[in-house]
Amino acid sequence: MTTKTELIEIIANGESSGVEFKRDVLQNHELARELVAFLNLDGGMVLLGVEDDGSIAGLTRPDLEEWVMTACRDKIRPATIPFFEIVKNVQPGKDVAVVRVARGFDVHRRRHNNRDFYHVRVGSESRELAHEELRRLFQQRGAFRADLMPVSGTRMSDLDHRRLKDYFERVRRQEVPDSDDEDGWRTLLVNTEIMVEQGVTLSGLLLFGNTPKRFLPQAGIDAVAFPGTEKDYAARERKALRGPMTPLNGQDATLLESGLVGQALEFVRRNTPATSCLESDGSRREKPVYPDEAVREAVVNALIHRDYLLIHTDIELAVYEDRLEIVSPGKLPNGITPERMRVGARSTRNQLLKDVMRDYGYLEHMGMGVPRKIIRGMQEHNNTDPELIEADERFTVRLLA
Repeated sequence: MTTKTELIEIIANGESSGVEFKRDVLQNHELARELVAFLNLDGGMVLLGVEDDGSIAGLTRPDLEEWVMTACRDKIRPATIPFFEIVKNVQPGKDVAVVRVARGFDVHRRRHNNRDFYHVRVGSESRELAHEELRRLFQQRGAFRADLMPVSGTRMSDLDHRRLKDYFERVRRQEVPDSDDEDGWRTLLVNTEIMVEQGVTLSGLLLFGNTPKRFLPQAGIDAVAFPGTEKDYAARERKALRGPMTPLNGQDATLLESGLVGQALEFVRRNTPATSCLESDGSRREKPVYPDEAVREAVVNALIHRDYLLIHTDIELAVYEDRLEIVSPGKLPNGITPERMRVGARSTRNQLLKDVMRDYGYLEHMGMGVPRKIIRGMQEHNNTDPELIEADERFTVRLLA
């Protein structure tokens, strides 16, 4: 229950991402709009009987609770049951109703005039979602898998048959159709979700595409090496890393062509020269600035967990004099936080990417890559603690030299 003192403090702080003021003379679809916006963000409350400027108007509508519950049943899909209470005498003779909802498990919409409207809270305003934002919201709620979305205009010939054959025969150790058996290959690729009837899936193209960037502007890594500790136009090297994620190997597992992961490792190695290190027995060995396992894990995580619904935005790989940064577009998926990653919490938004890259041995089966390979790996390598930073629709892994 909300006390009068608590409510007065909430009102004094004004409207926000979690608080909306309304007089109780609003229409039922207007109340639904505000509640849907809260449901589609992180929850919030509508205070009925409060003016936009925070002054107390009080309640006037009879049977207010029944009216609120009916609006939530008739105007919100899926229907929701809010928490409802009335705080008496917030000012003498003036009551305020609190209508509170938690974050929805589903994507909610407002139903009005036989149309559906999707809203989300942005600061102190509730606004309708654009098409791209709506797809991302469905993805966040687990109702839509972007990794299995067909990529418009693609066909089986847009996949690298050499990589597919290597994957199924060498990595998965299974028989494959003859090279000229198009129907057999199509059946295999559809059954493994690399293709759907409408074309190649987003994951299929990212993993095995001939030229993924042709169809997906966001399919790549922009790599740059700076001479100092800040971004500078006078970079030592700039390179757009392009191509499929997976490598191409010969029958004896000899590397024939690097995938994106290998290209990223090669870029880091040539821009962070190893130093000579004296061992306890008096011998010398070459010590890299960053251990391969830590860099590989950070790059793989960026590739498989990034938000591919954010188009025209590549992963960023930046080498500075004192650090290495891998920046992945989008927020962390499904409630994951940097703190949870440090202890091995597991979640993904692109399951097929994760499964295939695990088949190649890029991922820990227990989801312990971050705590073992990145955090412990850097601590053992140079006694530094990697930084995991989520901010402004970007997730950054920072390794210190």
